[in-house]
Amino acid sequence: MIQLTSLKKIGLLFTSVILLTACSTSGDKQFSNRKVSFNSDWSFHLNDSIKDKDTIGTSTQWRTLDVPHDWSIEGKFDEKSPGGYGGGSLNGGLGWYKKTFKVAVEDSTKITSITFDGVYKNSEVWINGHYLGKRPNGYIGFQYQITPYLKYGDKNNEIIVKVDNSKQPNSRWYSGSGIFRNVWIETTNKLHVAQWGTYITTPKVTAEKASVNIETTIKNQYAEGKKATVTTTIFKDETKVTSVTQNITLNANASQTIKQLAEVENPVLWSDENPELYTAVTEISLDDKIIDQYKTTFGIRDFKFDLNKGFILNGKQVKIKGVCMHHDLGPLGSAINTRAIERQLEILKEMGVNGIRTSHNPPATELLELCDKMGFIVMDEAFDMWKQTKTKYDYGNDWDKWHKQDLIDQLLRDRNHASIFMWSIGNEIPEQWSETGVEIAKELAAITRQYDKTRPLTAGMNPPVNMNIDAVTLQFEKKDVSINPLAGSGVLDLIGYNYAHQTFEYHQKNFPKTPFIATETTSGLQTRGYYDAVSDTIKKWPVRWDLKFTEGNPGNTVSAYDQVQTPWGSTHEATWKIIKKHDFLAGMYVWTGFDYIGEPTPYEWPSVSSYFGIVDLAGFPKDVYYMYQSEWTKKDVLHIFPHWNWKTGQTVDVWAYYNNADEVELFVNGKSVGKRAKKGDDLHVMWRIPFDAGTLKAISRKGGKVVLEKEIKTAGNPSQLKLTADRSTIKADKNDLSFVTVDILDANGTIAPNANNEINFSLKGNGKIVGVCSGDPVSHESYKGTKHTALAGKCLVIVQSGDKSGRLELTAKANGLKQATIVITTE
Repeated sequence: MIQLTSLKKIGLLFTSVILLTACSTSGDKQFSNRKVSFNSDWSFHLNDSIKDKDTIGTSTQWRTLDVPHDWSIEGKFDEKSPGGYGGGSLNGGLGWYKKTFKVAVEDSTKITSITFDGVYKNSEVWINGHYLGKRPNGYIGFQYQITPYLKYGDKNNEIIVKVDNSKQPNSRWYSGSGIFRNVWIETTNKLHVAQWGTYITTPKVTAEKASVNIETTIKNQYAEGKKATVTTTIFKDETKVTSVTQNITLNANASQTIKQLAEVENPVLWSDENPELYTAVTEISLDDKIIDQYKTTFGIRDFKFDLNKGFILNGKQVKIKGVCMHHDLGPLGSAINTRAIERQLEILKEMGVNGIRTSHNPPATELLELCDKMGFIVMDEAFDMWKQTKTKYDYGNDWDKWHKQDLIDQLLRDRNHASIFMWSIGNEIPEQWSETGVEIAKELAAITRQYDKTRPLTAGMNPPVNMNIDAVTLQFEKKDVSINPLAGSGVLDLIGYNYAHQTFEYHQKNFPKTPFIATETTSGLQTRGYYDAVSDTIKKWPVRWDLKFTEGNPGNTVSAYDQVQTPWGSTHEATWKIIKKHDFLAGMYVWTGFDYIGEPTPYEWPSVSSYFGIVDLAGFPKDVYYMYQSEWTKKDVLHIFPHWNWKTGQTVDVWAYYNNADEVELFVNGKSVGKRAKKGDDLHVMWRIPFDAGTLKAISRKGGKVVLEKEIKTAGNPSQLKLTADRSTIKADKNDLSFVTVDILDANGTIAPNANNEINFSLKGNGKIVGVCSGDPVSHESYKGTKHTALAGKCLVIVQSGDKSGRLELTAKANGLKQATIVITTE
């Protein structure tokens, strides 16, 4: 074994390591594809903390895989995990990745770099025995130029990446471990646009014309000065809109930022409802030959946050109806997959969401690209802590050395995204209540405004005002308000409220010069499909989770009715009622859109994932999803719950969320049990009725005419399985996914709402099962297995394509149930 503690010993390592990975060639690339994927055919080794320590060598056992990769999600849930239940009770550790590759001889005159979009955490990289560097922050991308160390032609190159996530806890939620975002090889001419080298702004926007400012940083890595021509052409879809050209002279081994101004006639504006995008193509020509091409996607839009009217986008008042999202993808862990992110955003868009907060770290680039295309108003957040730590080994330990570089890199990477409308420099920072925090905020604000002056700055403060909150009634005492030092410092452009919904209505009085944004709200708690609010238990559940759960919560469940909240938060309805009421309240980001791994408030072990989501970990909506859909969309909505399988005569509370109607009438087995209409600011209606097996039916009407009808039937014994794919045709690219929902039905095809059968999966064809999940926060079954226990009659299995077109045949089996098979086509 060789311990990696010095460059000398690193050199020894490469004389003894056996090359096990497949080779890949960068080769010549067209300018439009100067950056190519470097994800395939890595070798991976996870150290045994006792046997391996900090070493690898000739006897090290490797396995081949593709990145992005999260090794923590592959492990077993562990009550004694050093990351704790906050980290999802999954272990970190120390892992190694290596890959061999060849570089074409013709690339020897070019510049070659390797880019990592994110490695969690404490990554160190070597190429052919040369140490490239270390990056502690797991969420930020970084690049190393590897040209001086490469071998060309038939000679092998080897890259090694050490990832150290062994010191735990270092996060308040599940982080994952490994090269969990994409890796790229970039090959350019020695004269080229720098990494993240463009900055596009639209300072003047009208319906008739938009001015487009383009700043481009160009690097000359030739040993002599160069005269070149830079042309930037703006396209809308495939159509050329306009073009600007400039001649430049660059000294040897120097960088230069040039400014170009273009005008777009009759611009098509980006909005959350119509997310129209443009592409700027920057070309560098040397001796009349194009030697580099760099593409930048951007949007043309005009916006502001107003003291009285909230958020104004393209002259129109828009309420931000957003959610906070952590970075994990449920059963896929933290390994980024574009389709998985897209599916999450599709589910949220269908609910009416138009905003995403990237809590509490720089997000994957793929998320921002999708938000650009799909129309989300993004709050891009940098830090969960500053110098003062929240967990023993978190980023606070790296703050002094790395925070400036990490923030600059995030700003350079993200600032062209049309979807980003505000920067958040921190979340619930302990220093917010001190002058030290104000000074740090001033530094971060100065950095942010140096690199982008077009977006306002905020922070998630908890709260902006110091409140006296009665522990039981949560009543805001107006007589005892003092301003948070950070909120009152004048550093921030938007006052960001984490909770404190009781103070929202007083914002203009407390902060007369600074607009409002609710950076984090609600913290309602629910288990999908679990209902306790029936007459014999309704008084046993507390309004707040911190009041002792004495009865009514078997198996660490929480009521799926919107009635349980954290002490610092509210129910979903309570906060939205306030935001909805006042124009000056620009909008909110609900905690959270999806459940996430870790932080299983209100419980500890055996719970391992959160209860906060409006959608569960598998992507199945909870009932409150339809409250938001009825409020946040124009589509007709009628949703009734709970299920209709109870004891005969048992009293049940039936809720209905609806819109675009005057009333809802409820029927049990054809007999009306009454009409209900929302009064005042009500967001649902309710009936308390005795259970009678059969059919529960709701009809919404407007002006006496039927708008919608919905039925829930009493299910018999579980009898069969049903498989439904979100997409029956996927790409044969080794990355695309089909999310298959498994429903447990009775003999008549009615979902069995209490069924929790174990379901086994098998797959035929060129693909693989990459995830299984039911959304149960207490389940300790592996998300990476081929079997899983259903929750409330539902389960999810995720199928990933291979690299060949054909048929994938997925079969689900469970004891005593009729099996089901579905075919997914890859092409």
